[in-house]
Amino acid sequence: MPSEAQPKDKEAKHGDKEAKHGKEQKPAKAPPAKAPDRGERIIRFVETNVDGGKPVERAIQRVRGVGPMYAHAVVAIAGVGGRKLIDLSEEETKMLVDVIQHPEQHGIPSWMYNRRLDPTTGGTSHLTASALELTQKTDLNTMKRMRTYKGVRHGLGLPVRGQRTRSSFRKGKTVGVMKKKLAPAKAKEGA
Repeated sequence: MPSEAQPKDKEAKHGDKEAKHGKEQKPAKAPPAKAPDRGERIIRFVETNVDGGKPVERAIQRVRGVGPMYAHAVVAIAGVGGRKLIDLSEEETKMLVDVIQHPEQHGIPSWMYNRRLDPTTGGTSHLTASALELTQKTDLNTMKRMRTYKGVRHGLGLPVRGQRTRSSFRKGKTVGVMKKKLAPAKAKEGA
């Protein structure tokens, strides 16, 4: 195995040259501590992937059904303000989830809920994540089936809330006057 012996001899000769010239080998630097990778900070929270590196109040707004005002109320009641979501203990996270999903038990006023006076049950509740999506789809399908004005507009893909449609909501269709291409001017013969 002479091929393995050659590099060792070269390294030994190279080390001797450095020793002769007074150069010392510098110790290898330790790699700098890495900041946590973005993939490591993603937390599953109320059926949603949330960035744990953000402050709690901003992070929970990624959950469908939690807006800025509701998030502020939840954080104030849970008592976890000013901290990052990834820094919370398991008990604090469970408390946060409980306040989001059951606001009536924690004193959040009913005017902050997103499902007030439910047409089927008559109750008031706050829906989040998949429950909110499912309820919205059910409501739209009910309006379409009843043939209400809003249901018909939803079915046709037109604006529902009274907007004008002359110039908006065209979805790729352009309406207007086409200009004719101008013919190049002919040179005057007498000039």
